[in-house]
Amino acid sequence: MGTMVLPFLVLYLTASLGFSPARAGFALTLYGAGGLLVAPIAGRLGDRIGPHRVMVGSLLVSGCVFLVFPLARTWTSIVPMVLVLAVTNEAFRPANMALLTDAVLPKDRRAAFALLRMAINLGMGIGPAIGGFLVEVSFPALFWVDGGTSILAGLLLLARPVRPLPKEPSDVSAGRPSSGALRDPRLVFVLLAMLPAIVVFFQFQAALPLYLVRDLGFRESVYGMVFTINTALIVLLEVRLNLATAHWSHARSLSLGAALFAAGFGALAFTRSLVPVLLTVVVWTFGEMILLPSLSAYIADLCPPDRVGEYMGFYTMAFGVGFLVGPWLGTLLLERHGSVVLWSTMLVLGLVSAALLSTVGRRKPS
Repeated sequence: MGTMVLPFLVLYLTASLGFSPARAGFALTLYGAGGLLVAPIAGRLGDRIGPHRVMVGSLLVSGCVFLVFPLARTWTSIVPMVLVLAVTNEAFRPANMALLTDAVLPKDRRAAFALLRMAINLGMGIGPAIGGFLVEVSFPALFWVDGGTSILAGLLLLARPVRPLPKEPSDVSAGRPSSGALRDPRLVFVLLAMLPAIVVFFQFQAALPLYLVRDLGFRESVYGMVFTINTALIVLLEVRLNLATAHWSHARSLSLGAALFAAGFGALAFTRSLVPVLLTVVVWTFGEMILLPSLSAYIADLCPPDRVGEYMGFYTMAFGVGFLVGPWLGTLLLERHGSVVLWSTMLVLGLVSAALLSTVGRRKPS
């Protein structure tokens, strides 16, 4: 619930510090690049010292960075501050997923990752809303509250650590300490196969609001309804849905989730009125609720016991690549070729992922 700075970072750099929109956008890109690079490193560090320690360190150190961030007022101080914030803040994610992998039984992983996503969505529904009120009072207060909540979470995790389940002797003996994650063809395949679907997914942050407001003429509140519908469905249904489909094969859940992404976003090529547009949100949200927990659970099942963090680091990195490519590609297609080409392309990309992910489980480990 303390996640407040990132949604307002561009506004802070432009409205409060007076930087150009181009420089503010570059700062956000720099943050994304820093998070992208740190993910596998933080994951591997978690394998060596324990994901719990990495999570606590990330929360405490990034909290301190948030507290001092308002002291940076020049561009030469903002750039290193953004990079340090990216490295310390984003180190949490792969360690978080690694710890969750180790803390639940394999049969419960899909539902556990769905529960984690529900917590994230609830927090993201509350944090930026509070941040909006704080911005009206003081921009530095935004950083202080975000830093304070990070430190509070770190202290809570330090006081009440999450313990991994004891590993079975067979799991320990199955470890492959000399084999890196990128030498596992199953991991490389699923990361490449999921990437087109993740590019489609991130259209909701860039091309979709532009299409709804500028091209279809809807009010900005309609785009807000997209978030409301998406979050409400996730909170109400995602855990139940993943418990009900826990017996599905990885190939079935992954391919269906990607296909629903394709159908939901692809249908926008043929919709112009409000109700059909909102129905497409329902379709791709069901794809999100099926695909994303299933991806996390599948990669968790691939991990050797001593490389869980490293595998999750590369998985997190793949999402970072999708975040960098997706909004750029979507807005480029919309500007140069129009909405029909944009959403038709997203349909094809989603179906490519669905076809590739339908073969998951047939590949043998090296």
